[in-house]
Amino acid sequence: MLPGMTSLTLPENFTSRLVDLNGLRLHAVTGGDGPPLLLINGWPQIWYAWRKVMPALARRHTVVAVDSRGAGLSDKPDSGYDAGTLAADLAALMTELGHDRFDVVGHDIGMWTGYALAADHPERVGRLAVVDAVIPGVTPAPSVFAPAAANQRLWHFGFNRLSGLNEQLVRGRERLFFGHQFAVKGATPTAIPSDAVDVYVNAITADPDGLRASFEYYRALDDTITQNERRKTRRLKLPVLAVGGALYSGPMVADTMRQVADDVTEAVIDDCGHYPAEEQPEQFTQILERFLTGTSPT
Repeated sequence: MLPGMTSLTLPENFTSRLVDLNGLRLHAVTGGDGPPLLLINGWPQIWYAWRKVMPALARRHTVVAVDSRGAGLSDKPDSGYDAGTLAADLAALMTELGHDRFDVVGHDIGMWTGYALAADHPERVGRLAVVDAVIPGVTPAPSVFAPAAANQRLWHFGFNRLSGLNEQLVRGRERLFFGHQFAVKGATPTAIPSDAVDVYVNAITADPDGLRASFEYYRALDDTITQNERRKTRRLKLPVLAVGGALYSGPMVADTMRQVADDVTEAVIDDCGHYPAEEQPEQFTQILERFLTGTSPT
């Protein structure tokens, strides 16, 4: 375990494990019993983003909450942060864990990976739930002269793609930089509590490669966009749930998925910002469970 990560409490009856995949080691937290369900967190988070919903989901599912390459206790190689490679990593992880077919939930940049998993490995994914994000290469790109409110939410895309200056500016100020992300994206500045922000920041600062890796998903966007332009020519046929926080992405999530999928169910959660699984865990779990069992999510 990395320094600063050893005291992180797991949900009851969950186990932390490191899984070797042909030279890449991924960290996953697993528990529960039933059909397998893969949870893919967003930036700049780790598996811990799902902590409030994992116990309830584990009553009916075998839950796998993963740190993708570059995050948490997983390896942080120099390359492979495009959505296609991240999706292939997770397909291999689920094979290693003994799950041939599984459902997927992806939040934020985990939505990019979830979409790639469903599009690139359709035989593996039964149902796909995506949470409060848009998809580069699918959602129309905003103008650089976007209104101030939109820019407040999106400016980090350009900053995170820088090739080194961002690391120099943020190193030593990680709590300020990443803390700002949580403060402006939640329904309120304290929607993600300080102790949870500390977990996410510590996960980045505990590893010398953590800060670099946190930006690599954005530096790989040219590849991800090119891939998604190809993917969207083959529409998804599986059921898709698109969840938005009313105070952040809202209906944009479903609008995005209707560009690429035939069977999209929309759910917008009131009094919720960018982090439904942490801000409104009970309502989020209810919506997700109804979708996973094939009943109406509303």
